[in-house]
Amino acid sequence: MNWFAIVSFAVIILAIYMYAYYRSRSVDTQESEGYFLGGRSLVGTTIGMTILMTNLSTEHLVGQNGQSYVAGVEVMAWEVTAAVAIVMCAWVFLPRYFKYGVNTISDFIEVRYDTMTKRIVSILFMFTYIVSFMPVVLYSGALIFNDLFNIEEHLGVSAVTAVVIIAAFIGLVGILYLFVGGLSLAAHSDSIYGVGLIVGGLTVTVLGFIALGNDSFLAGVDHLVTESSDKLNAWGPIDSSIVPWPTLFFGMFFNNLYFWCTNQMIVQKALAAKNLKEAQKGTMMVGFFKIFGLFFLVIPGIIAYNMFGGDMKMDLAYPTLVNTILPDWSYGIFGAVVFGAIMSSFVGALNATVTLFSLDFYKPVINKQATNRQIAKMGRILTVVVGLIVVIIAPLISLFPQGLFAVIQEFNGLYNMPLLAIILVGFFSKKTSALGAKWTFIFHVVTYSLSKFLLADIHYLYVWSVLFLLDLAILYGFSSLKPDKEDFEFEKYKNKVDLKPWKHSKLVGTIILSIVVAMYIIFSPLVLAS
Repeated sequence: MNWFAIVSFAVIILAIYMYAYYRSRSVDTQESEGYFLGGRSLVGTTIGMTILMTNLSTEHLVGQNGQSYVAGVEVMAWEVTAAVAIVMCAWVFLPRYFKYGVNTISDFIEVRYDTMTKRIVSILFMFTYIVSFMPVVLYSGALIFNDLFNIEEHLGVSAVTAVVIIAAFIGLVGILYLFVGGLSLAAHSDSIYGVGLIVGGLTVTVLGFIALGNDSFLAGVDHLVTESSDKLNAWGPIDSSIVPWPTLFFGMFFNNLYFWCTNQMIVQKALAAKNLKEAQKGTMMVGFFKIFGLFFLVIPGIIAYNMFGGDMKMDLAYPTLVNTILPDWSYGIFGAVVFGAIMSSFVGALNATVTLFSLDFYKPVINKQATNRQIAKMGRILTVVVGLIVVIIAPLISLFPQGLFAVIQEFNGLYNMPLLAIILVGFFSKKTSALGAKWTFIFHVVTYSLSKFLLADIHYLYVWSVLFLLDLAILYGFSSLKPDKEDFEFEKYKNKVDLKPWKHSKLVGTIILSIVVAMYIIFSPLVLAS
């Protein structure tokens, strides 16, 4: 056992906790807004890092690098094209959310539709967070930890048992973390972990190139470009099992809008901003990070292919690379970075889950007279209960052979497209139909479920491409023909923070969109790909 690694790991985790506790001590987490939304006090850099860390975790490090190990750089679509939706979030979605003064995405749906539709959305969010997102985060984190520290060897148990033990440990620590400090503590921790993840992730890429080039970084880059040019095409084949290129403009684009503009665990971080200006700054910062994330979330998988060949199980590619190239003294530091990534995503989704239940079910249904302190107390109880359920589910993720990242994406397909349609119609139409929203959800869930059996050979991004347009048509049809809310008065809803936008948002957003286009030109047959 590398005792230096253990000590450095513990010291880093404790130091970050103390920093976060110091920065968040002014927030009253005994009140509901303090526990769930950090007292609406976050600034741009903190928002950017906590959104990034909620999104980026070991299911990206392991899952996306595993996919690039098999398919190449076309996997970058999950990162680079996300920047387009992030710009849309800053330009279009956040100003409207802040104008309505909502605490959750489901609050907005209640405003534009009705309470039942709001609760349907909340249930779907909570279901997918509990049975898909959080278990994948814990399982993939356990995989990396087991490979980094050889836990199975030191405990004298099988790899499966070691993964279960590690996942349980990480989950229990995460539960305690959120229980103690709420969103504010997690967000300030993320501001440090985010830097660590970026630096640590890029370090793995650099060391990988050095190893590939026999102690020469440039030789490693040259080897990858010349020997793997077939894997440097971001435009996946039409029949690709990862990201077919036509879906970039349809299914992938629609999914990105859902995830970055209507997903509770992401948007909740922006809603915790002290004003719209800071929220826009934070989201734009995430846009830049997502573009350049391909250098540590995609490229290492291709390096692993060049180093080890293509016979390895995809989810083992990244852990094997890390275990091969990292020096022994750095294991504790990298372990702390990975731990932070797992914690941030797990805690972010857990916080979103308990927020939705506490505000959408506990207060209006179970205890209508509950005070803010009682709501926050219920949030803490739910943190423990939901967290333990996820810890139990996490080991079952190993049963899904298609890869960790795909598990999350396909589960999201249960509700992502109709939710996006409902939000967009709520934004841009004065007429809405609660009945239409319900039928849209029913149609989508049934049709998407049937597609998994009847259209099993068709990529789910193609299915989403068609279903979103059908969902939108159904809802708009109901809203036009049988509206139950007409001539909606936008102005009667009062905002809770300053709505003055960031003066550089248009310029920065345009720069981000331009870089996205440039990346797809560089990683194409016009430049790097064969």
